[in-house]
Amino acid sequence: LFFGVMWIGLLYYFNFVQTPTMPKIPAEFKKGVSGYIAPSALFFFRWGAAFTVLTGALIAFLPRPGMPGGFGADALLLRGGAGLVMIGIGMWLALIMAANVWFVIWPNQKKILGLVEASDEAKAKAGPVATIASRLNVLLSLPMAYCMVNANLS
Repeated sequence: LFFGVMWIGLLYYFNFVQTPTMPKIPAEFKKGVSGYIAPSALFFFRWGAAFTVLTGALIAFLPRPGMPGGFGADALLLRGGAGLVMIGIGMWLALIMAANVWFVIWPNQKKILGLVEASDEAKAKAGPVATIASRLNVLLSLPMAYCMVNANLS
C-alpha cells in the first residue's frame, strides 16, 4: 500500500500539478524544478512503481489456506472466480503501468531533463511521448485501484 500510494500520488502530482504549472513558472525558476525536483520525484515515482509490483507479486504468490502457491497464477490467468479475475485485471493494469514508467516515461524524461545526451529533435519528440504514456497511466490507475480494492478473495 505504501509503495502504491507513493507511485500513484506522484503520477497525479506530475499530471495535475507539475506539468500544467511549468508553463506559468518564470524561466529563471524552471531549472529548480527540472534540475532538482523532477529528477528526485521521478526517482521515487519509478521505484514506487517497481516496489508496488514486487510487493504485490510477493503477496499474490505467498501460500494461503487452500492455495499453497498463492492466488497469483490464477489471478494472472483470469480464472478461479470473480474475486480472482478482479484482482487479476488489477494486476495486469499495474504491470502495464509499471512497464510504461520504466520503458516509456523514464527513458523520455531522461532526455527531456538532460540526464542523457539527446538532440533537440529527440528532446522535442520525448515530451509528447512521455506525456501520452503518463496520461494513459492516469486513466488506467482508476480501474486498477477499483479492481485492487474491490476484489474479494475470501
